[in-house]
Amino acid sequence: MLHVRSIWNGAISFGLVSIPIKLVNATESHSISFRQIHTEDGGRIRYRKVCELEDREVTQAEIGKAYEDADGSLIPITDEDLASLPLPTAKTIEIVAFVPDDRIDPLQMDAAYYLAASGAPAAKPYTLLREALKRSNKVAIAKFALRGRERLGMLRVVGDAIAMHGLLWPDEVREPEGVAPDAGVTVRDKELDLADALMDTLGEVDLDDLHDEYREAVEEVISAKVAGEAPPEAPEPAKGGKVLDLMAALEKSVRDAKESRGEEPAEEAAEVRRLPARKSARTAPKQPAGRKSTSKKTAAKKTAASAKKTTAKTTSTSTSKSTAKSTQAAKKSTTAKSTAKKTPAKKTSARKRTA
Repeated sequence: MLHVRSIWNGAISFGLVSIPIKLVNATESHSISFRQIHTEDGGRIRYRKVCELEDREVTQAEIGKAYEDADGSLIPITDEDLASLPLPTAKTIEIVAFVPDDRIDPLQMDAAYYLAASGAPAAKPYTLLREALKRSNKVAIAKFALRGRERLGMLRVVGDAIAMHGLLWPDEVREPEGVAPDAGVTVRDKELDLADALMDTLGEVDLDDLHDEYREAVEEVISAKVAGEAPPEAPEPAKGGKVLDLMAALEKSVRDAKESRGEEPAEEAAEVRRLPARKSARTAPKQPAGRKSTSKKTAAKKTAASAKKTTAKTTSTSTSKSTAKSTQAAKKSTTAKSTAKKTPAKKTSARKRTA
């Protein structure tokens, strides 16, 4: 921290306690920056600061600030003018309140800074404020001036240090008007249950494991160009299927998430598939399996009746009658099976031979 250049020096005003501090950036950008070139010859494109009155380039030391009035006239503003502003926050981070951290809307969060104790005398009050913030489980709301304007800040403990997040003023945060869907949408409980299941399956992530893949890909392209090699080919983009059913898409998402984590997907998980086409009204309904048609049953009844009449006429003795009765009982038990395959004519002739 001592090797980081401070961007602002001042003090934290904590009631009657003053804590000398240095403000240093808490974040840094790792994005790859590019230069503009002339595509025809590769020459650098540079921007030069030119005074429009003298038509000559000027150095940074010759450049100051000015406010442009409504009529276009420029009013010079010096650093001394800004340093002598009649504000207590010009060189002080003035704590105005302590509130629970959930009172801060994340939309207000801006740049982050570390507050470093400036010198040995600041160590004791700095530690006092840090420990007070820890024990209260609150954050401090403060006002400070930086880069020509007064700002709002939130002080909180990070490790053994005090960090400050710049906050936008409440009137700088826009209302989300016209952002949400206009049409009324009803979400079913089962859909919410599946969404919850997907959230649970995806689980948590260690933010330290996340990295900038875009920057790595750009670095690969640059390395290939330097080595005179062809840049790596872009992978085929994933083909996004058409969402046919929200429930099916949620179920498939849960299953895919489980498979990616090495978990066994549930057997009853539904698959995303197209719904079958509706049948035409003219199409005859399917006969349920195991059930015989009405025509077959009618034929069986007619055959049984025919068999009874034939047996009564052709039987002359009591022996043949008893034989007919037993044959008839046997035929009744097997009529449902045999009549479906045999015709009535064949059964009648078979009964005559038996008599």
